[in-house]
Amino acid sequence: MAGAAELPLTHAAAAEARRLRVRRQWVWSLGAALFLLAALVTGTLVGPVDIGVGAVARSVAAHLPFLGVKSHLSPTEDAILWQLRIPRVVLACLVGAMLSAAGATYQGVFRNPLADPYLLGVAAGAGLGATLSIAYGKGTAAAGDLVPLAAFGGATGAVVLAYTLGRSAGAARGPAALALAGITVASFLTAVQTFVQQQHTDTLQAVYSWILGRLDTAGWHDVVLLLPYAGVSAAVLLAHRRLLDVLTLGDDEAASLGVSVGRLRVVLVAAATLGAAGAVAVSGLIGFLGIIVPHAIRLVAGGSYRIVLPLSLVVGAGFLVFADVLARTVIAPAELPIGVVTAFFGAPFFAIVLRTSRMVGP
Repeated sequence: MAGAAELPLTHAAAAEARRLRVRRQWVWSLGAALFLLAALVTGTLVGPVDIGVGAVARSVAAHLPFLGVKSHLSPTEDAILWQLRIPRVVLACLVGAMLSAAGATYQGVFRNPLADPYLLGVAAGAGLGATLSIAYGKGTAAAGDLVPLAAFGGATGAVVLAYTLGRSAGAARGPAALALAGITVASFLTAVQTFVQQQHTDTLQAVYSWILGRLDTAGWHDVVLLLPYAGVSAAVLLAHRRLLDVLTLGDDEAASLGVSVGRLRVVLVAAATLGAAGAVAVSGLIGFLGIIVPHAIRLVAGGSYRIVLPLSLVVGAGFLVFADVLARTVIAPAELPIGVVTAFFGAPFFAIVLRTSRMVGP
């Protein structure tokens, strides 16, 4: 009788726990959405030319069909808003979302909290591709368009090489072999990049400007270039976020639950790499985002990838927009490389996250 009485209580407790979990997820999702909205508004309004909130709102409404609203901005203000600020903010959102989601995915796939989007050589490959393009493509008519293409090709090529090398070690080695292969490939490509830089010292400033990350030249062309890769990457990662939770249990446990571990790992790594490579191609190398954002989300919202991945996309987008605002205002009228800003705030924040996780850990 006691066992029969306890059974409904157990079900009731489980149902209540689920309701609390869902409620918490909605609260954190709303908080992330408000954070992103605040970033969008701040990024759009802040600049050397003062454009009021009302004027921006009317201009946005004027660009929407069927509303019949007329913008009161001058041609100069309209160009500043729609050709400089808004594309820059949109690009920062896409780049931040991709790097944060890729970092969260890599941490789940490799079961390593320190994994970041550049683990398999994305940064080294993109750096080499961009360096080659800048060094050998200067003076050509399409030199500006070659850099993102070369960076994307170098990033994806590096990951393919690292994955091939890791698989050659045998499936039993699993994520550890892939991580070591990524380190090996990154070291080799970095050495090649250094050699090319030494042979073309006149391009050092352009190369380092790209390496440190930049959004100051962002335009709608860059947004259109990144958008399809970001869309495919985000869709695939979100569709597999429940399976990523299973994968974190270990290969044997995941396989016993009917998951094709090898296929799932390839899909997740390919999708994360697609987004990270596209982001790096248009923005240069921006560090810490793929570690800081997922860690912060896990501390406040839990470790399930059903919530970590969506929030990483939203919070990562807002975080990079705020970082870009700082990059263009701290030493105005000059600008800091955005990679410097993320590193400046990311390193101490990461130390705080590590200390906090130790304090609240088992």
